[in-house]
Amino acid sequence: MAKILVVDDEADLEVLIKQKFRKKIREKEYEFFFADNGVTALQKISEHPEIDIVLSDINMPEMDGLTLLTELHELSPLIKSVIVSAYGDMENIRTAMNRGAYDFITKPINFEDLTLTINKTLKHALELKETLQAIKENNILKMYVDENVLNFMGNKGFEAKILDNETIEGTVMFIDICGFTAISEKASPDTVVTMINSCFDEMVKEIINHKGHIDKFIGDAIMAVFKGEYHLDRAIDAALSVVEKIKNIPPLGDELQFQPKLSIGIKSGEMISGNIGSESLKRLDYTVIGDTVNTAARLQDAATENQIIISENCYKQVKESFQCEKVGDIELKNKEKPMTIYQVME
Repeated sequence: MAKILVVDDEADLEVLIKQKFRKKIREKEYEFFFADNGVTALQKISEHPEIDIVLSDINMPEMDGLTLLTELHELSPLIKSVIVSAYGDMENIRTAMNRGAYDFITKPINFEDLTLTINKTLKHALELKETLQAIKENNILKMYVDENVLNFMGNKGFEAKILDNETIEGTVMFIDICGFTAISEKASPDTVVTMINSCFDEMVKEIINHKGHIDKFIGDAIMAVFKGEYHLDRAIDAALSVVEKIKNIPPLGDELQFQPKLSIGIKSGEMISGNIGSESLKRLDYTVIGDTVNTAARLQDAATENQIIISENCYKQVKESFQCEKVGDIELKNKEKPMTIYQVME
């Protein structure tokens, strides 16, 4: 059942809405709620957070419709709003659209047009909620969905953005917690999960601080991706910060007193960004794949405790900004020639 909030200080409108949509109300297709101003509307939404769309007038006491749009966008960006007002001038229309209105209808109300608009708006609102639900099924995103993600999902164009497959330029970083597998064999499951989550929390904060994003957690490792301006520099800065942060955290586990150490591999270059996984299982990761990703993983494998390893090509790009030491040549899987690698010094 679609839930619709009508916000208008004209008392006659409630009666008119109930008459015009009596069949859909009777058949439980629509459920209407009513408020006489923006303040009351926000209270209604607080009481009924499952509301799908809001139909709102502009000129009302206490809080007008345009102010309500701003409050509504911050409170619940997934609720779509339609302005229904006699003030149909271009200035009001543009203001409403800029504040997040999905559509605009002028009074006196043409109920045929209103019905079509409600159906269109409901379809859009329900598609957004279904997309959100599908993403919540992914355990990693369910744990780490934050306000920024939800706001992004409420924006127009979200569906197109999340379905894009493209070649991008960026930097991939793999971070592994050294020796954690051995610890996990000795400690209880609760202790293991608490310890690894404590490490991950510290690492994630530093990655986000340097404008990277967490692509995935792989066992006791993190894969992070950096895009945009100075992506390689920011990835190395993040790696240095992560190593320093983990060095300074107190030993984990009351009995084990585990002091974590990290091995890090970083590679910059082209990669394919897109949805990878199984559509039939509804398990898709919006991730990056390609030689750059594979090489970063191999470099992490080659790194020792608290060592940050980069390729020679990356070294040439950052040698004036970071102190690095040549480690030597290593053989990498599926590579014909050995790769020269460098260590980023603290």
